[in-house]
Amino acid sequence: MMNNITTLNPAEVWKHFYTLTQIPRPSKKEARVIEYIKKFGQQAGLETVTDAAGNIVIRKPATPGLENKKGLILQAHLDMVPQKNSNKVHDFENDPIETIIEGEWVKANGTTLGADNGIGVAAILAILESKNLRHGPLEALFTVDEETGMTGAFALQPDMLRGDILLNLDSEDEGELFVGCAGGMDGNFKFEYIEDKKYKDYIPYSIHISGLKGGHSGLDIHLGRGNSNFILSRILYGTSKMFDIRIAEIEGGNMRNAIPREAVASIAIPSAKESEAINTIEKIAQTIKNELRHREPELKIEITRIPSVKRIMDPAFQKRLLAAIYACPNGVIRMSDDMPGLVETSTNLAIVKTHDNNVMVHCLLRSSVDSAKLALSDRMRALFEIAGAQVEFSGSYPGWKPNMDSAILKVMKQVYEKKYGITPEIKAVHAGLECGIIGGTYPRLDMISFGPTIRHPHSPDEKVNIPSVQKFWDFLTETLENIPAK
Repeated sequence: MMNNITTLNPAEVWKHFYTLTQIPRPSKKEARVIEYIKKFGQQAGLETVTDAAGNIVIRKPATPGLENKKGLILQAHLDMVPQKNSNKVHDFENDPIETIIEGEWVKANGTTLGADNGIGVAAILAILESKNLRHGPLEALFTVDEETGMTGAFALQPDMLRGDILLNLDSEDEGELFVGCAGGMDGNFKFEYIEDKKYKDYIPYSIHISGLKGGHSGLDIHLGRGNSNFILSRILYGTSKMFDIRIAEIEGGNMRNAIPREAVASIAIPSAKESEAINTIEKIAQTIKNELRHREPELKIEITRIPSVKRIMDPAFQKRLLAAIYACPNGVIRMSDDMPGLVETSTNLAIVKTHDNNVMVHCLLRSSVDSAKLALSDRMRALFEIAGAQVEFSGSYPGWKPNMDSAILKVMKQVYEKKYGITPEIKAVHAGLECGIIGGTYPRLDMISFGPTIRHPHSPDEKVNIPSVQKFWDFLTETLENIPAK
């Protein structure tokens, strides 16, 4: 099997993408890739500026004769989502990504690939390096920490950028031009752990959920995939109605913008009811497997005897906690009336974690309608406050309102139609793009988001379509020559 991605076309893009796979760059751990990009710009003799957050801007002068073009900003984010299969040994802070070529796709060996947004970064580096491409004044904007809060985009100062048009290279369907996106907000719910020190005569077990597909909590939320935290809470809630089972710890998910793939709970089952309780758990598990047999054929729900548990939750506390997690909104809340087939509002029950004296629940709310996002947050606040949790909403970012009269949209439609003989689809996306935040700081910018075809981002099944990378590159480079004049 040939797995050398540097032999693929366009070679100038795949060369840089391979380099990125060798540089560990999980969110909030981008120091090495930041240093690499800075040196790249400096060694190319280009003006290179870095801000306090770690965002980088590299400026390349116009090709002689094209100085009158509007200033163009090419933008991509440096970080990647670190997700791996449970049986894969991989340290995202130190190990390179192992790439595999399967037919017309490039994927990774048991981990996320980082094509989101590594292909966009690689394309920009190839343009900065090129001596042959024709273009007006260029700025390359590389942002940090997009995947865990878009903090790089939030940190951009109004004097960082000079251009008039921004092309965000972070969309995942070739042949589609995105002109809008959802806004988002983090929901954080904290329970103070209350322990029952008198509970006796129990048998310790673990319930482990695994084998789910996971995926991007915006792009894939409408696919009906299983959420490990919800599945686990359903099992625990259903069993606790019939038996005095107690929870010791519960944990699932590790990324706010990834549908959680695994979850585990340590529980205590009354010794007198051990066999009946286990039988009930297995029945509920089988029911869930039957319901998800088409969407999640690899779902595993394992009930295993364990040596012991450290502590056990107080029954009243457990009831409040479990009810809140099980009742928490999860998945698609409403579809868009304006754009058929587009999710308007959703939420992802992303992370549940027991730590010392706390149980934390984290959700990511998304909506293209700000009032709907706020209404959903109020609904969740009401639920978790009744359950006795401390409630905090943070990291709110705006959506990006479509501008169908955009000048760069008209140009790119014409370029695509002339080059490929078909009209590109004009869409909005139910995911957070940095365009919304950047547009808030730079309201004058005319923006489009596009990219190659990427499937299953934010999961170990992530893959990028090889022919689509060539089309994306050809379209991008031809667009450079057709940027409107000032």
